[in-house]
Amino acid sequence: MTQPLNIIFAGTPDFSVPPLAALLETEHNIIAVFTQPDRPAGRGRKLTASPVKQLALEHSIPVYQPKNFKAEEDLVQLEGLQADLMVVVAYGLLLPQRVLDAPRLGCINIHASLLPRWRGAAPIQRSILAGDSETGITIMEMEAGLDTGPMLLKKSCDIYAEDTGGSLHDRLSPMGAEALLEALPGIADGSLQAQVQDDSEAVYASKMNKDEAVMDWRLSAAELGRQVRAFNPWPVAQTTLEDKVLRVWEAEPLSGGSGEVPGKVVATDRNGIDVATGDGVLRIKTLQLPGKRAMSAADFLNAHSLEGVTLG
Repeated sequence: MTQPLNIIFAGTPDFSVPPLAALLETEHNIIAVFTQPDRPAGRGRKLTASPVKQLALEHSIPVYQPKNFKAEEDLVQLEGLQADLMVVVAYGLLLPQRVLDAPRLGCINIHASLLPRWRGAAPIQRSILAGDSETGITIMEMEAGLDTGPMLLKKSCDIYAEDTGGSLHDRLSPMGAEALLEALPGIADGSLQAQVQDDSEAVYASKMNKDEAVMDWRLSAAELGRQVRAFNPWPVAQTTLEDKVLRVWEAEPLSGGSGEVPGKVVATDRNGIDVATGDGVLRIKTLQLPGKRAMSAADFLNAHSLEGVTLG
């Protein structure tokens, strides 16, 4: 059995919490946590600690929150920790070569895709949007390129027809913790051999933005259905109803066409609001008007008539 490692953990959002929690249950020493600076949150815009910082403080782990790693003092501080390994999970900052070189065993990353597919910021949402049937977790050695480092371990899982960005996130996060614990012994004793990525198979998972959330009814029902699922819970797919923004939280593509103009409501009942698309019909099941809560199509139709209406 190898000696316990002195580990720096770097992460910020909810996705990073299960791996940190799992490390805290091992024999390894978490000597420091790096996370992004506190941000304003909520209606009062009060400065709020990241989920990772909150967990670290509960366990009395020293927390560091550099704005970036351009300041010499931040680099010297990290190097002075003399860590064996740095584990990075959705940290949100680019790490310069000095940081990557600081730990004795380097830095490893838990990435939410089966690399080299979906390198980048939004692999979970992009995999759903593209209609992938499978995704997973990759533990990789970090290098200067964006998610280009050699792969140490992969764990795969299916993407179900009903999966949203949120549900897939919630499955992959604990899977990342499992993969980390599986990989650590081999990283510690050097027995886990890294596999170089095939760059020709790489696909870039660009960051999500609100502009992409606007639904183009000329697309197929299948494409629009994936858009609704991928963008739930953020930024949420949207269309317009007259002059109002209509957020679409849940929708289902139906087989068969309608022969109507894309965006036209072709049927409404308690099961949903059926809208013509460029190919097929999309049934909206849960939706939301500005300033209102999300509601079922049946509840929405109790207060609104959509007969003959064209969305978008």
